Amino acid sequence: MTLTVEEETGVDFDFDWRGLAEEVLQTALEAEGFPYEAEVSLLLVSAGDILQINREHRGIDAVTDVLSFPLISYPSPGEFGEIEADEDNFNPDTGEALLGDIVLCIDKVREQAKNFGHSEKREYAFLILHSILHLLGYDHMAQQESELMEEKQNKILGQMGILR
Repeated sequence: MTLTVEEETGVDFDFDWRGLAEEVLQTALEAEGFPYEAEVSLLLVSAGDILQINREHRGIDAVTDVLSFPLISYPSPGEFGEIEADEDNFNPDTGEALLGDIVLCIDKVREQAKNFGHSEKREYAFLILHSILHLLGYDHMAQQESELMEEKQNKILGQMGILR
């Protein structure tokens, strides 16, 4: 598993945020039974940066907490068997599945942790996990999809001992 992290803003959390990101990724992949080694990129940005990315890529003039840019299409969420048929899904140098990119707004992590009354560590882990599930094909546009994602998020964070 490879997690590439880039900081475009200062990150000064009082926990091992790099290690936590790796742990969330590994735990999510195991919980979902992802059968390949995986590669994910995590970009940590400010509110201004994510606003610009939203404008450019989504035509949305708003600051959001996290963005997911999946590189693999799945027949349905959590169905990974057919991805090996397309060699473009894998890094030719490492053989790892190229899951995609996560853009996380550090300002929103702090703001939402305060607003929801839980730790920055919990909010950070939650947003990364939420995005990883998107990279694995899950979505929350319909009520049933939303409930499934919420169930998976709660289960995985619970396994990790990261509670509200």
